[in-house]
Amino acid sequence: MTVGFLLCSDPLRPRRADPHFEREARAVREAGAPLALVDHDALVAGRVGEAVARVPAGFGPAWYRGWMLRAERYAELEEALLARGCRLLTGARAYRSGHELPGWIDCFAGLTPQTVVVPLEPGQEPPAGERLVRLTADLGPGGFVVKDYVKSRKHEWLEACYAPDPAALERVAARFVELQGDDLAGGLVVRRFEEFEGRQARVWWLDGEAVFAGPHPDEPDGEATGPGDLGAVRAAVRGLEARFVTTDLVRRADGAWRVIEVGDGQVSDWPAGADPALLVGALAGARAGAAPGER
Repeated sequence: MTVGFLLCSDPLRPRRADPHFEREARAVREAGAPLALVDHDALVAGRVGEAVARVPAGFGPAWYRGWMLRAERYAELEEALLARGCRLLTGARAYRSGHELPGWIDCFAGLTPQTVVVPLEPGQEPPAGERLVRLTADLGPGGFVVKDYVKSRKHEWLEACYAPDPAALERVAARFVELQGDDLAGGLVVRRFEEFEGRQARVWWLDGEAVFAGPHPDEPDGEATGPGDLGAVRAAVRGLEARFVTTDLVRRADGAWRVIEVGDGQVSDWPAGADPALLVGALAGARAGAAPGER
């Protein structure tokens, strides 16, 4: 069965792919794979029927390649597409596993900084005082990095991301939650700070195998390709039971490679300097079945 692609449409010209994904759209067309467009703005607004209106009935199995979606919105997208005869090759459960930190953190224990997760609803106050001290006691007395289940505010490093010691953690956590507001994804995450050096690398995984390794998109001039031996990371990826994910790695000051983020491959940004045909070819050639444990 032929595997298709769903890309985000251009908000101003809905019959065309969003300019950010036009290179991938061109690669899909050149590969001869089915292509349909979804309206990301409508998805985010909860108008899921409108969002999938341009997906032909009976479109079949497909990969989504587009902007990030909350896990709840992705589940709505999956259901709406199923009603049109289109099955996402990453199901909603697998999407959450790759997209949100609580879904992948246990699989990567020992490969990633030690982490504490505190579920929060938007508008809920983060833990403070003695409760925060107790929650993070196992992370040690050193520095901390604060984020939510999906994103950090690394561009506000000293204000809302990095706390040099426990005394600063309460202030940084509160400021992070305040700035995230309604965009807070899942809750508060506090990670042990580790000293890194060099550029980040992103490795793309499909069905448990690395299909591409290159620079992180935030560092377009980088040439990092990650460690030569990916055996431990491969084992962790396979433990996720999600077909298509990315891992962001960087070298720690002592030389050890560390996984600092895992993402669902469908919403991970492809590096500008790499040929999208590499990714499209791998995805188009993937089996049309679901991953183990998915419906």
